[in-house]
Amino acid sequence: MSDADIAEILKLSAEERMRIFEIIWESLAADPSSVPLGDAHRAALDESLAEHERNPDDVTSRYEALAEARQG
Repeated sequence: MSDADIAEILKLSAEERMRIFEIIWESLAADPSSVPLGDAHRAALDESLAEHERNPDDVTSRYEALAEARQG
């Protein structure tokens, strides 16, 4: 993709850019193994999994997580 292509995309409305984003996100979600994962992200995921295995009952619902995120 050229810089000119990107410039044209950035000229689109927010709604149009969100639609492009959704299409790209869905294509990535369809094949998550194709998304590169850096060492730091892999280590963070491994640590989160290990913590969950140590304390499987210590969980937060998505509603609690969203509420916490919204509080800042």
